[in-house]
Amino acid sequence: MPAGEAFTALQRQEITKAIGDADRVSGYAFSVYVGACDPDARRNAEALHAELEAPADSILVQVDPAARTIEIVTGARIRSHLDNRQVALAALTMQSAFATGDLTRGLVAGLQQLAGLARKPTLLHTDTP
Repeated sequence: MPAGEAFTALQRQEITKAIGDADRVSGYAFSVYVGACDPDARRNAEALHAELEAPADSILVQVDPAARTIEIVTGARIRSHLDNRQVALAALTMQSAFATGDLTRGLVAGLQQLAGLARKPTLLHTDTP
């Protein structure tokens, strides 16, 4: 489904802002794909994630509204901060909003939750002068 059919211009702006906020909060790159996927949604999401500029430092959220699937792929460096249980909770947050027909609210809430959980740890001190 082309993005123009799924979202209004205002909704696209909200999602774009949420992606930018998630990038800043977490220190990682977020991407969102909404549309039709291969029958194997996980394989499709992993392929899209692999095409990103820095997959190890990226999180991809893929939603196929028609098939009712949500896939979240996290990069290798992110997995030390964000475990599968936390990702599943973010997916559940999104799914709850999607069930009411609000894709935008679901994506924004899920991105906020993932960003907060995936936040890079702050170094309080270093050994270098």
